[in-house]
Amino acid sequence: MQRLMPSYWFESETVAFEFGGREMSIETGRLAKQAAGAALVTYGETVVLVTATRAAPRPGIDFFPLVVDFVEKTSAAGKIPGGFFKREGRLSDREVLVSRFIDRSIRPLFADGYRDETQIIATVLSADAQNTPDVAAFIGASTALTISEIPFLGPIGAVRVGRVDGQLAVNPTPEQLVSSDLNVIVAGSRSALVMVEGGANEVGEAQVLEALKFAQAELVKSIDVQDELARRVGRAKISVPEAPDRSALESAVRGKAQAELSEALAIREKSDRYQTLAEIERKVLDEFVSSYRNEPAALDTLAALETRQQGARELAENVKHTLHDLRSELMRKRILDDGVRIDGRGLADIRPIACEVRPIPRPHGVALFTRGETQAMVFATLGGSSDQQTIDALTERTAKRFYLHYNFPPFSVGEARMQRGPGRREVGHGNLAERALAAVLPTLEEFPYTIRIVAETLESNGSSSMATVCGGTLSLMDAGVPLRAPVAGIAMGLIEEGERVAILSDILGDEDHLGDMDFKVAGTRDGITALQMDIKIRSVDWQIMERALEQARVGRLHILECMEKETAGDFTDFKPRAELSRYAPRVKMITIKPDRIRDVIGPGGKVIRAIQDTTGTKIDIDDSGTVTIFSPDTDALERAEAMVQELTQEAELDRIYLGKVKRITDFGAFVEIFPGTDGLIHISHLAEGRVEKVTDVVSEGDEVLAKCIEIDPSGRIRLSRKEALADAAADAS
Repeated sequence: MQRLMPSYWFESETVAFEFGGREMSIETGRLAKQAAGAALVTYGETVVLVTATRAAPRPGIDFFPLVVDFVEKTSAAGKIPGGFFKREGRLSDREVLVSRFIDRSIRPLFADGYRDETQIIATVLSADAQNTPDVAAFIGASTALTISEIPFLGPIGAVRVGRVDGQLAVNPTPEQLVSSDLNVIVAGSRSALVMVEGGANEVGEAQVLEALKFAQAELVKSIDVQDELARRVGRAKISVPEAPDRSALESAVRGKAQAELSEALAIREKSDRYQTLAEIERKVLDEFVSSYRNEPAALDTLAALETRQQGARELAENVKHTLHDLRSELMRKRILDDGVRIDGRGLADIRPIACEVRPIPRPHGVALFTRGETQAMVFATLGGSSDQQTIDALTERTAKRFYLHYNFPPFSVGEARMQRGPGRREVGHGNLAERALAAVLPTLEEFPYTIRIVAETLESNGSSSMATVCGGTLSLMDAGVPLRAPVAGIAMGLIEEGERVAILSDILGDEDHLGDMDFKVAGTRDGITALQMDIKIRSVDWQIMERALEQARVGRLHILECMEKETAGDFTDFKPRAELSRYAPRVKMITIKPDRIRDVIGPGGKVIRAIQDTTGTKIDIDDSGTVTIFSPDTDALERAEAMVQELTQEAELDRIYLGKVKRITDFGAFVEIFPGTDGLIHISHLAEGRVEKVTDVVSEGDEVLAKCIEIDPSGRIRLSRKEALADAAADAS
């Protein structure tokens, strides 16, 4: 009897290849068969299932509704989620960042005009702590789309590149990344890159370019196996309806609006320019839609009226699209033909920069950075180890002593809307700025503080994340954090029409929106610390990448020079303040024996709380016995240190103590030389000559001088009153 299979079912197929010295395999046809495309990617013992699905487009949608979710299930690592519900909740920052990485890479590669609801879900099913699942998830996403009927113009591949001992490494393990001075994840096609994101420890442009070329050559391996899998099981792509012929409308709109749009795009101030553009759009819409509505027609039925209203809505959307395309064309033409940008700058010119350090008094460190119409106020706050951010990751639990939070309130772009929690954009921008600054921070031993940066975007017209990097540097310097070097960032853009190319420095919001690339580069005078590239075209070739990196380097140096000049009255030789803010906590670190930690903490934390309440300090103790005391009050710091020292002090040979007799026995007296530590004065060491009874010399509660004469291997202390008195008499004489 013939077995009937669903139309979507096909035999399981697997392809495998060597990737970074380990095997990666891609399987399809066994799991999630109702999805438009599904790929099970295995790398070592890390396994990720990626699905691609689509649904009919929603009416009125004029954009591509793509959603990408990367989800780490704790069961993949043999863990149970924390919290009351014991269930995975909203995506973590890491999951958001990987989702963004996949989204930004694949978004430009769908057929023009495709508007179906499209969703990619990458689910981590197994995690081995050696092979990170992000690259596997990306390759799975490209595979799922490539073998599906979704009109994806791939495949593309991805790879992580590190540099260990000067040698480039493919998909380095977490252990290798610890000693790597480069950590970049790259996505690309056979011939060029489509996305770059990563960080470095002041690595030069030439070395970064070498790593990117190395990455592109390696990621082709994953493209080859995707093509092979598509030949075996790939489905025919759905056809995308051709865009309606709007040539007549475009010609009419161009005749009405081109001259006014050209004049409006020459207005340098963003708010004035946007207001003028809105007035032009409103006027053109009124003219076209009103004339359509007023055309004579039989509207004696409800159906006829609804048809006319629907037609008016469609006409309005077409007019808006035409105006948008015309606006983009005029801006791009002006840049390519005349080398003049919207605000009148040349291609490599940087907007005017203004810096103000400590514009408000109480924060530990604060700076206001303004570049053109982009402005960020950035705060640096210092804390103790208990202020570290706990990261409950899939395979390990770690603590971050440096973290940066980026905020983008609606007023920064003149909007009025509800504020919610940080979105994916805020998480991504904050992570980029955090990576840029982390490379120059001092070690914990050099500066034993937890550091938090908060960036408030007050005004935005292009690259507020790079303004956060610049403002973050100044706020850290203001807080007295001993940075290895100041960091600045710049966003580069691209306009490409055939053979004509213009690379733009310090792009505006419109140049980002209407251009072909957003390439952010941050670093010091000596090299790059972070970079991120997104493109809206299919690829960017190597010559453009090389030119963009060099132009970014020149722009970054210019920005650093401006920052130095603007803050000459605040910093000496453009170096961090030597003194912390008077509101910042001072720190004192002492080391005690681990077995004395309990003496400082006390039962239920009673002792340490009492010290903190008495002195107004904050005390952290780690398992190694390092005690860190924080307080903005130096006197309080010293009092707390003395109290801890008193609780944990150790007896010293030949030292004389003033102790209290706690207990008397026939053979001697036990004397407390400091809290929690007793020693024995044998009867023979109570006084010169023979002592018949201990009580002839001392009684319980007496204070006596006692010299430490022996500490045996088990820690028992022998004291001598006789020798202490003799030494005291000798000193007196």
